[in-house]
Amino acid sequence: MPTALAFDVFGTVVDWRSSVIRELTEFGVEHGISRDWAAFADEWRGGYAPAMDRVRRGELPWTRIDDLHRMALVEMLAAAGVEVADNDVNHLNRAWHRLDPWPDSVEGLTRLKRRFVITTLSNGNVSLLTNMAKRAGLPWDCVISAELFRHYKPDAEAYLGCADLLGVQPAQLMLVAAHPNDLRAARANGLMTAYVARPREHGPDQQPDRVDDGEFDFTATDFLDLADRLGA
Repeated sequence: MPTALAFDVFGTVVDWRSSVIRELTEFGVEHGISRDWAAFADEWRGGYAPAMDRVRRGELPWTRIDDLHRMALVEMLAAAGVEVADNDVNHLNRAWHRLDPWPDSVEGLTRLKRRFVITTLSNGNVSLLTNMAKRAGLPWDCVISAELFRHYKPDAEAYLGCADLLGVQPAQLMLVAAHPNDLRAARANGLMTAYVARPREHGPDQQPDRVDDGEFDFTATDFLDLADRLGA
């Protein structure tokens, strides 16, 4: 049984897609702009991994996720022919600070917190994760970000750095995530793993993840189910 639980955040704890579509829709109404905001949200999120890879390759210096998101947003608005003030761009970019939790997240985390230390382990920067938690009522014991290690997941430094900051061995730390690739990288670095399915993260047409039976230490339908399985 682990001592501490580290949670992926985007998609695992919060419903980024519905939240960003809501923010984009409000932006469109405010500025009198009509676009396919669901497709815009998907494209914005789709630029996330390639932007991190540019940092890994040295094409960009270390860059926090807020700034990578803004770079992508500016390019997308320009491509869509949308011109607004910088303050409006900044407000829209901070949509990622205002993501809503999945319905089970707060209750499930509160139960898990009674038994375990719970923290984020996200590529989102510290200010983003802190603001998100404050708004959504996410009861973290602490907020740990890849920003602290200047290595995005799935780099080993993020997983091992999280264990080191918490003062536990990697085998005492369990990553909880809705993304098998994140879990596989954590497992390769000695962490325990818990897969929590989020079948609507990418919308109603999302294809199921391919996960082998017994591939991860725990598999759960949501955080309440995970709390049951962990005796919390």
